[in-house]
Amino acid sequence: MSHRFHPTVLREYDIRGVVGETLSQADAAALGRAFGTRIREAGGRKAAVGRDGRLTSPELAQALIGGLNAAGVDVVDLGIVSTPMLYYAVFELPADGGIMVTGSHNPPSHNGFKMMLGKKAFFGADIQELGRLSESGRFAQGEGAVERRKIHNDYGDRVMRDYEAPEDRDLVIVWDSGNGAAGPPTNEICMRLRARHFLLNVEVDGTFPNHHPDPTVAENLEQLINEVRVRKADLGIGFDGDGDRIGVVDEKGGIVWGDQLIAILAEDVLARHPGATIIADVKASQVLFDRIAELGGKPVMWKSGHSLIKAKMAELGAPLAGEMSGHIFFADGWYGFDDALFAAVRLIQMLANRREPLSALRDRLPQMVNTPELRFDCPDERKFAVVEEIRARLAAEPGRRVNTIDGVRVQTEDGWWLLRASNTQAALTARLEAKTAKGLERLKADLGGLLQASGLDLPEKATAGH
Repeated sequence: MSHRFHPTVLREYDIRGVVGETLSQADAAALGRAFGTRIREAGGRKAAVGRDGRLTSPELAQALIGGLNAAGVDVVDLGIVSTPMLYYAVFELPADGGIMVTGSHNPPSHNGFKMMLGKKAFFGADIQELGRLSESGRFAQGEGAVERRKIHNDYGDRVMRDYEAPEDRDLVIVWDSGNGAAGPPTNEICMRLRARHFLLNVEVDGTFPNHHPDPTVAENLEQLINEVRVRKADLGIGFDGDGDRIGVVDEKGGIVWGDQLIAILAEDVLARHPGATIIADVKASQVLFDRIAELGGKPVMWKSGHSLIKAKMAELGAPLAGEMSGHIFFADGWYGFDDALFAAVRLIQMLANRREPLSALRDRLPQMVNTPELRFDCPDERKFAVVEEIRARLAAEPGRRVNTIDGVRVQTEDGWWLLRASNTQAALTARLEAKTAKGLERLKADLGGLLQASGLDLPEKATAGH
């Protein structure tokens, strides 16, 4: 009965691996038994299970459901859905927990699982505990049943329930589902949303034949940008493989990055909830935090990671939160989880009512000189130590403002830089932002010198961003 997971698959926010190498059907079955045991211990008996369109997802979902049933948990099998649809189902069925089989924005050979226990994210120490429980073999026993249910129609109705826009304002919108699981729910929304719609890559195909399903990478938005320009559209919306991350393109074909999108959406949310708290992760631009304060809100900088942001959002009662990575969380009119399609509808509603082009809203924000997120290899046993070494050096050198909420974020007169250890890979990540190009060079020299003292170099790609 006991089972040992590959040591690399139990991550901070989810379970993830390469199918056939570090992840198997046996892992899925053991996860079902272990997570089912946790549901039973919490007094529950029902779980929702969804899967994305990857070629390996059906077999993993089948094994997972078998494991849940063996732990005495009944399963509502949702079939192919986006991750936000799985979350929605847990709230509305209701269910005592949920598991999504998805590789998210990773290559086709990858897959994994995202979980909810009750109506809360399941992450961190809880995931590690699943590994210990599985290895012990002390699973709950029972016989669960399986019910298959389609929720696309109900989900579409719920997303659009509070949508309000003038009837004489028909936007032109291009949607790119990236052949991921967001394709079917996007169809549902387009049938309900008054606009001229052009849909790209809406067919679910786990080989992702047109481009990689990660809308935070500029090259993956090229097809969307071209179509926006050809159609003279008001905006373009792109999704990742499981529909919980969004990419946005304005009417000129310019990319609206994650922190810029949060700043735009914050204006609408703070008009509804004056003085409210809005949360963003440590990778976000200082422009965002300043803009929230300027609008009368309370900006809170928090750790990166969708599960961590969701938990902090619930703790503080924030109506809006977001990450540079395109996870946007609404508790204003929604459930507090990250849902790219709902975020898209809220943005469309804002544009329809404002009668201003999206580029104008973005260009109103101060333009900074910055880098994208820079990721460079560093062994798991070394990455956290490097961050601690740099933190210690900074403590011995006054003159900088240092935030250590998640790694090290350093503020200077030029701007800021961030260094943190990845929770999902053997890597360090960095980001730098300055008011001027010369300022960015000084920030790079500052961080580069600190890294060199720990035997590492800042990647040369640290030259361009949004």
